[in-house]
Amino acid sequence: MGTVLVSPPSSRLTIPEVQLSHGGRSVPLIGLGTAVDPPVSSEVTKAAILKAIGSGYRHFDTAVRYRTEQPLGDALQEALRLGLLKTRDEVFITSKLWCGDAHPELIVPAIHKSLRNLRLEYLDLFLIHWPVSSQPGKTDFPIKKEDFLPMEYESVWAAMEECQKLGLTKCIGVSNFSSKKLAHILSVAKIPPAVNQVEVNPFWQQKKLIDFCKRNGIQVTAYSPLGAIGTFYGSNRVMECQVLKEIAKARGKTVPQVCLRWAYEQGIAVVVKSFNSERMKENLMIFDWELSAEDHEKISQIPQSRGVTGWPYISPIGPIKTLEELWDGEL
Repeated sequence: MGTVLVSPPSSRLTIPEVQLSHGGRSVPLIGLGTAVDPPVSSEVTKAAILKAIGSGYRHFDTAVRYRTEQPLGDALQEALRLGLLKTRDEVFITSKLWCGDAHPELIVPAIHKSLRNLRLEYLDLFLIHWPVSSQPGKTDFPIKKEDFLPMEYESVWAAMEECQKLGLTKCIGVSNFSSKKLAHILSVAKIPPAVNQVEVNPFWQQKKLIDFCKRNGIQVTAYSPLGAIGTFYGSNRVMECQVLKEIAKARGKTVPQVCLRWAYEQGIAVVVKSFNSERMKENLMIFDWELSAEDHEKISQIPQSRGVTGWPYISPIGPIKTLEELWDGEL
């Protein structure tokens, strides 16, 4: 399935959207991430989300792991009360299935819990957070090495499909899945994944995986598009890259704007985390200019390496013992 751009309502900032392969939903190509490291209070998160709604964001990404479902739900209710949103349908909400709930009998209860936290009747997108399971019901992070279990891909995906059939989510997908693991899901799926959310930025461009997803009608959503600076897993290598700084200076833009525009020009959706009002607005100002072919060529020459290695999800005594096995060679 090719990329289909959909014009959003003219009453707000125009953020292009892309039609997903099932569920009748279009996802705005820029969303606000809510994975905050180090953690902040629920009130700070709620206030930031309200600012984002006021700035024009309509795509919000959360997860059980982030502990931001409840403040996001509170912010949505407040936005409706204040008239910042007219209806719930104006926003696209993604949440994710945690490893301890990645067991077929726990998945429908898990999405019900997320919906209670969010005070919503349905999600727009529900993702398997990582391609591993852990001891049922445990929420520890990092996951203890002895608690990892093999994921029962077929039955786990069937339960994800059941969530969609029950109307608990409009779309289903995965996160941090390699091409090989995606191919496995596609081989057993009655409803194929609509999205694969993975790390993508100029230092980890994921060309092979993006091509695989495009050929199979799967929308790629990028997390850490700016390198996740300030987090335990991120670095400043994207923001301090001389190539990106030179392109930004020549264009009269910022490095974050160059990174987000670069992703947008490939048809990739991005979730970018900033709770700073000015940077939130700045991150949306990427739609009225273009990068040149020369810019793209320079970016393509940046040496590649993962920022998010996935080390917390491997175990010498678990089903996935090495990073090579986690990413199936896509290192």
